[in-house]
Amino acid sequence: MIREWRGDDTTPLLTLWMKSTIHAHPFIDESYWHESEALVRDVYLPAAVTWVWEEGGEVKGFVSVMESQFVGALFVAPDAERRGIGSALLNHVKQHFPELSLEVYQKNSRAVNFYHALGFRIEDSAWQEETGHPTWIMRWQADQTPLA
Repeated sequence: MIREWRGDDTTPLLTLWMKSTIHAHPFIDESYWHESEALVRDVYLPAAVTWVWEEGGEVKGFVSVMESQFVGALFVAPDAERRGIGSALLNHVKQHFPELSLEVYQKNSRAVNFYHALGFRIEDSAWQEETGHPTWIMRWQADQTPLA
C-alpha cells in the first residue's frame, strides 16, 4: 500500500493536502492554505521524496521528506484518519533515514501527541510570521540511546 510517488501529476497530492491541512488547522484562516498551494505544488513537492498510501488507486495519505531529513508533509485524508496510515507512512520513512525533524503548530496538539508517540521530541520552538502562530521543532533519531 505504500509506494514512492513518481508521477508528475501532483493533483491527487494537492487535493489531499488541501482537505487535510484545512481540517487539521482550524485556527488558521483557510485562505492562507489556498494562497500557499502554488508554493507546495511548484517548490516543496518537486524538492521532496514522497511516499503515498493508496487504497483502490486513491491516495489516502502521503509523507514528503526534504533535504534527506526534514518531514515537510505528513497528511492523511480526513475520512481515513485513525486507521494507522500516518504511523505506517512515518515508520516507512524512518527505515530510510537515521534522523528526521519536522515543524508542527503548537495548537495542533493531536499532531504533537502523535509525533511524540512515534519517538519525536520537542527541541525548539519557532514563530510562523505568515500565520501568526507558534510551532514546535521536533526531532527523531534512529539510535536514541544516551551516550555514556
